[in-house]
Amino acid sequence: MKRFLLAILVLYALGYAVFRSVNAEVWAEDGNAYVIYPENPLAVYYLFRPLSYLDGYVTGMRSHIGPH
Repeated sequence: MKRFLLAILVLYALGYAVFRSVNAEVWAEDGNAYVIYPENPLAVYYLFRPLSYLDGYVTGMRSHIGPH
């Protein structure tokens, strides 16, 4: 059971890492990098929001829903 939970957590973290690398954008106005979440469906935002907080704390990466 512990291996299963660990596998789920690893897949969740890898999924966020892929999403982050594909959807990262540097905003020209402030020069900061953002993870851009799609406006629809918002489920993606809610799914990855917990890791987004951790990511922002550790790396300083910010996030935004929809284009700037």
